[in-house]
Parts: sequence; structure tokens; C-alpha cells
Amino acid sequence: MEAVIQKVEKEIQEILAGNPEHFLVRIKIKPTNNIKVFIDGDKGVGIDDLVKYNRALYKIMEETALFPDGDFSLEVSSPGLGEPLEMHRQYVKNINRYVEVVKNDGAKVEGLLSGVSDTDVTVEETKGKGKKTETVKHIISLQDIKSTQIQIKF
Repeated sequence: MEAVIQKVEKEIQEILAGNPEHFLVRIKIKPTNNIKVFIDGDKGVGIDDLVKYNRALYKIMEETALFPDGDFSLEVSSPGLGEPLEMHRQYVKNINRYVEVVKNDGAKVEGLLSGVSDTDVTVEETKGKGKKTETVKHIISLQDIKSTQIQIKF
């Protein structure tokens, strides 16, 4: 499967080269030959682009007989809100959104993602209510992060 993932990654990177604002996040292949390709963009990625990428990649996979019997399915999508942030570019894209960071030691920090550098992120956590409200800035090393999820606040 690793060879298949590498081949799919090479092909999708060539397809994405025409639009440097879009980038590959992850490729998953299930035992049923269901290939899922997750693409994101610095300003998001539209459904029309995802359809275009899907068609181009599907055509290449058929032509190269990556699965000789044609026994595969392909899904190209953007990572949903339920998917964790995986790449530095995703953190940058989501500055000023609420996140939940789970650190490697299991500690959780919820708050506004207010900054991203090459080595860490800044999350501003608001504690208390009314006049007793205080904001605590947490600077968390990217190496110390197990996962980061976008939180929807109403």
C-alpha cells in the first residue's frame, strides 16, 4: 500500500502544481481500495476545484492501471471540521479561530488561535465571566501537540 500512496501522492502533487494555493494534506487507502485524498487551500478549496482534481487523478489512475482490475474508488475532498489540523499551513489558515489543542501529555487548551510561528502556536484562553474575565496566552511548541481541532463557537 505504501507504494500506491507514494504513486498517488506524486500524481496529485503534479496536478496541484498548477494552483500553489492548494496543497495535499493526507492520503488514506482502505483495504477495499477506497482512496481518500484530502486537499486544503490557504483560502479554502472550492467544490469545483475538488471535482477537477478528482477527475484528473481518476483518469491518471485508470491510464496507469494502478489497480489492474479497475477495482478502486476515489474520493477527493477537503478535510472537514472534524479532522485535526495536520500541517503548518493549516494552522496559519486558521488563525483567529477557536481551537482545542491536546498536548502529548494529555493536557487540553481551548481558546483562540492567535499566532503561529515555525516552532509554536499561541492560543488565548479566556477564563472567568463578567468583570472577572482574564485572558491567558499559551505558547505551545508544535512538537508538544498531539492534535488540534477547530471548535465551532456560537
